[in-house]
Amino acid sequence: MASSASAPGRQPSPCVRQCCLDGDECLGCGRLMKEILEWAAASDARQQQIILAARQRYGSRQAARIKP
Repeated sequence: MASSASAPGRQPSPCVRQCCLDGDECLGCGRLMKEILEWAAASDARQQQIILAARQRYGSRQAARIKP
């Protein structure tokens, strides 16, 4: 019998073990604290959304850092 709840996702964690928060954003992986906390219970689709958002945040931060 299938459950109505989503199964936890299977995406590898984007954590790079360089955790340092700036406000609620991790400077190591780009995830927000709420995304880090929900990771283990998030569906596969949600984990993919988190990964994409974190990559965009991380990329924006890196680009801002190297602008003259």
